[in-house]
Amino acid sequence: MAQREQRQQRGRRGQQSSLAGRRRNCYFCREKLEEVDYKNYNQLRRYISEKGKIRSRRTTGACRKHQRQVAVAIKRAREMALLPYVAA
Repeated sequence: MAQREQRQQRGRRGQQSSLAGRRRNCYFCREKLEEVDYKNYNQLRRYISEKGKIRSRRTTGACRKHQRQVAVAIKRAREMALLPYVAA
């Protein structure tokens, strides 16, 4: 049983994962924000990679509900030219 738990905590190549015991909380849930606003582009920048791609839930730590809202907000902000489609 102990070996099984140890295997689950290990990463790809057998190293200990630094995130094994740490749970990331959703920023929007912590701040008790119901909706993600597309006009707040400074906040949305943290959810976009250097190449301009939308980061995954696993990377950002957002919950499922808010990650969907973030994706829609980023797409709307791009349409309004508040955020770039690709990195310059």
